[in-house]
Amino acid sequence: MTSTLQPAATTEAVRRPGRWLALSVLVLAVLLVAVDATVLGLATPYISEDLNPSGTQLLWIGDVYSFVIAGLLVSMGSLGDRIGRKRILLGGATAFGAISVLNAYATTPELMILARALLGVAGATLMPATLALIRNLFHDPRERSLAVGIWGATASAGTAVGPIAGGFLLEHFWWGSVFLINLPVMAVLVLVGIRTLPESRNPNPGPWDLISVVLSLVGMIGVVYAVKEAAAHGFTWPALATALLGATALYGFVHGQLTMPTPLLDMRLFRCRGFSGAVLADLLTVLGMSGLVFFLSQYLQLVQGRRPFEAGLAELPAAVGAVAAGLVAGRAARRFSVRAVVSGGLAAVGLALAVLTALGRSTGYPVLGAALLVVGIGAGFSFTVTADVILSSVPKEQAGAASAVSETAYELGAALGIALLGSIVTGAYRDFTGPAGTPAQAHESLGAAVEAATKMPPHTAEALLTASRDSFLHGLHLASGAGAAVLLGTAVAAWFLLKGQNLESAG
Repeated sequence: MTSTLQPAATTEAVRRPGRWLALSVLVLAVLLVAVDATVLGLATPYISEDLNPSGTQLLWIGDVYSFVIAGLLVSMGSLGDRIGRKRILLGGATAFGAISVLNAYATTPELMILARALLGVAGATLMPATLALIRNLFHDPRERSLAVGIWGATASAGTAVGPIAGGFLLEHFWWGSVFLINLPVMAVLVLVGIRTLPESRNPNPGPWDLISVVLSLVGMIGVVYAVKEAAAHGFTWPALATALLGATALYGFVHGQLTMPTPLLDMRLFRCRGFSGAVLADLLTVLGMSGLVFFLSQYLQLVQGRRPFEAGLAELPAAVGAVAAGLVAGRAARRFSVRAVVSGGLAAVGLALAVLTALGRSTGYPVLGAALLVVGIGAGFSFTVTADVILSSVPKEQAGAASAVSETAYELGAALGIALLGSIVTGAYRDFTGPAGTPAQAHESLGAAVEAATKMPPHTAEALLTASRDSFLHGLHLASGAGAAVLLGTAVAAWFLLKGQNLESAG
């Protein structure tokens, strides 16, 4: 694929006034999604105590958002290319805020799962639209790299704001309050975005094929669900049947896109080695990190006994590292190379995850904080540069669909990571032997065990807490080791797949 970028000298004339103000609105949408993703992990122990979900329901609460958003991102990105990215962004933001209220007031595990699924539908409209609008606002490669860096840094900042704000709210209000912090951000985004964001769309989009939308949704959810069930219960007939249904739907989707004159997703994009390599790197990186992200808050609160606000502060180094790395990633990739920055970042994350296999109940914070800082720096370099490569590889008319592919890889990686690594933690946890009188629900999750311990005699409660915490740590060690292996392998693959890529002429 040839580059669609013009030389920097010719782009001076098309630099849009007010583009940096418009970018500030776009990063609010990124902040909205990032904050929501992080506060869920912090609130998980409280949701477990209040709603009393089973271990499987708890995993569904954590990953159904990713399942749905992964299934709809390509369709919503393509829809934005057709009806207008500004329109779908503002509409999605409004729905995201409204559905956050439903999350906050969920009264049963089933309602919480439904609310998270609906939030995924709204969330699928946001991220592709923000990246696509950046592609259309910033034509100069260096300006676009900086804009993407700010975009990525804001997402990382959201991962810091979420736990800190969420921790404060959890100490003073009920767990549902952590979802209501979306509302003021959404309000500012919509009110300011109406006035500052330019509308952009594909001038010749073709029809939005509903059959392709359904095939994409069924295929993605079917395959990811099958992986989740196989990881948790083995290769049962329902899991195999769901996998076959999902694979068949995805085959139909791909075949349809290759034969349609105006497809939802131009499959020829994957012929570009840089595009495919960047997408694959994102997917595997998030997969390897997801177990840590989902279970770290439980470790800090339920194993080390930290208060929610303190647990939020403890996760801050990862966000600080990612923000700093994201802002300089484009410059680093030009000075060294795309593959050096991406591969080096991924290797750093892998090594940091390997260190976390030695976590114990009394591990000092300097070790954990240093590891999280390295994770943040490595991820900040990698994600920022791969996003820039993906945007650089496509014509601006296809920016929404290409951005959706990037975000699909991210969300699919998160869903698979939580399913696979989360199942490793859950499976290892359930095997612990508690004292006589341990209730069955204590084996469902660490939160349930901590709650059960409050109703037992002190000696028995201490024995239950020791056994359950040690078992949880064993699962966390296994998940961190698996994540480290995935990240180090991805670093090697990225070194070869991104050979010869640069940010001025990616693709």
